[in-house]
Amino acid sequence: MPWWFWILLWIALIALSLLFMAFLGLKLWRQASATMRTFTDVSDERAAYWDQQLSKATVEHVTEERTVVPGSAVFASPEEMKDDYLATKEERRFARLQRRVARRKERGQLQSLRDIEALLDVG
Repeated sequence: MPWWFWILLWIALIALSLLFMAFLGLKLWRQASATMRTFTDVSDERAAYWDQQLSKATVEHVTEERTVVPGSAVFASPEEMKDDYLATKEERRFARLQRRVARRKERGQLQSLRDIEALLDVG
């Protein structure tokens, strides 16, 4: 074989390997672009969801003005403090019950009979 054949053969092999590497690079670029587009779409959806949840929480969570003066527990009787504690504990329990029922209703899940009976008992 003549010497120029070997030069042409190596040039062809190098050109083909460069072409193959360019093809792989293009394929990798397209996959990375698709992944980034998907990531952007999902992050936009999650941001909209969290904004909606935050606005919903701020609308639903209306704080009442405090009627108890800070530090008044020092001078209150133990029975009065126990009654206050049990009353606020019951309010928190009822608020959790209402949130649970509303959440299940929103998701279309079955309600617990215990929850329904507790709501009927209250009013």
